Amino acid sequence: MFLTISTTGSPERPATDLGFLLHKHPERAQAFSTSHGTAHVFYPEASAERCTAALLLEVDPIALVRKGKGKGRGGAPDAALAQYVNDRPYAASSLLSVAMSTVFKSALSGACKAMPERAAAPMELRIEVPALPARGGAELVRKLFGPLGWTRVEAEPVPLDETFPEWGDSRYVRLVLEGELRLADALRQLYVLLPVLDDAKHYWVAPDEVDKLLRAGEGWLAEHPEHKLITSRYLARRWGLTRQAMERLELVRLAEADDLDVESVDNAVDEGSDTEERPVPLAVHRRDAILAALTAAGAGRVLDLGCGQGQLVQALLKDPRFTEIVGLDVSMRALTIASRRLKLDRMGERQAARVTLRQGSLTYTDKRLKGYDAAVLSEVIEHLDPERLPALEFAVFGSARPRTVLVTTPNVEYNVRWETLPAGHTRHGDHRFEWTRAEFRSWAEAVAARHGYGVEYVPIGPDDPEVGPPTQMAVFSTGTTTDETQKEAKAA
Repeated sequence: MFLTISTTGSPERPATDLGFLLHKHPERAQAFSTSHGTAHVFYPEASAERCTAALLLEVDPIALVRKGKGKGRGGAPDAALAQYVNDRPYAASSLLSVAMSTVFKSALSGACKAMPERAAAPMELRIEVPALPARGGAELVRKLFGPLGWTRVEAEPVPLDETFPEWGDSRYVRLVLEGELRLADALRQLYVLLPVLDDAKHYWVAPDEVDKLLRAGEGWLAEHPEHKLITSRYLARRWGLTRQAMERLELVRLAEADDLDVESVDNAVDEGSDTEERPVPLAVHRRDAILAALTAAGAGRVLDLGCGQGQLVQALLKDPRFTEIVGLDVSMRALTIASRRLKLDRMGERQAARVTLRQGSLTYTDKRLKGYDAAVLSEVIEHLDPERLPALEFAVFGSARPRTVLVTTPNVEYNVRWETLPAGHTRHGDHRFEWTRAEFRSWAEAVAARHGYGVEYVPIGPDDPEVGPPTQMAVFSTGTTTDETQKEAKAA
């Protein structure tokens, strides 16, 4: 099992810098023990103009059988013979990936104390893998490596027997990659894609493999056009792990689209606390007002947009008049807590059929949200930057376009009545703004006019004669019937 990494250089920036980046000296041949054999690192050539590092993995077939415990874990295509006859000592697979993570651990992380600037910069690279198993053939190899910045992706099929060309090609290719990439990025791509192309792993895929995949795929996997195939194959088609990885990749994609950190996108919930407003009666008043408005509108199919921990979804489930409830939130942590709150894993089949929790951003249009009777945005808009409100407006009122939309938000005028709230502070640290009653009405009336809705206003909580209620709610309605709404959605 063999892999070479080559680069070129000049007297000013010698190619032998590759030795510093890999943390392996070009003048020494080194051997490292792995769980399935011995990995050797040596340099066939090392000059200022050109340097090549080679990784040779000698697989111990006895260790392979013992580790596999006779259950076909060797990853060979014919499980019945895998412990006796297989290609593992010769073809690049997950065995080589594990050896890379052991031998080139620092290089994979991009760490190099001796040359940090060199490690952070792209460099001319040529990578060769003489025998790479590729389930999907050369075309799949090009699909996987092509979008990753390589200027040359050559996958030459290896014939079954050169003496008998009529037998055709084997499932192996000779891989050559050339391009200008960071060494760490190139190694991470190989770490993930070698077992993906082989479509087999020599070890049991445990939940921690999701973290390994996301660490190695940082910066390229979320936007890769074949990320679903990569994720599924890397995780040995274990559906639960694949779904978990895909949800986390979607969060990464949403964060990158808005140029934000993942943590800042997924900050809706602190698992150690409940985000309901204090005092609790106000939260109860708010839910009661929402339920009353939905009932008055005759809504049966309801969207809870920005559902958070699922308090409103839980309340809707208690009323059989609400036949379909969808909770949407950008935060996977919030959805996980909502799922636990609702006890979805223990819910009866009929009740479970009424509720769906989905990850998604309210600032992007989503065809899945069309055709519903009502949508609720309860204490949501104030968590968005003002410049993002037009995107939310179009996604909800222009694209999804339910018959009724309920929007609740704090009334900043009432803040003076909160004795524990310092002057000038918002009620929650993540609030981007809090509106007066006039500001809220101005926004709501402009939205209604642009999208053909009527709008009414409902106070929530004690309506103070001087500063108004603590929470204000706008009830938008089109006057369109449920049947008409569903026909519009189907036509769209």
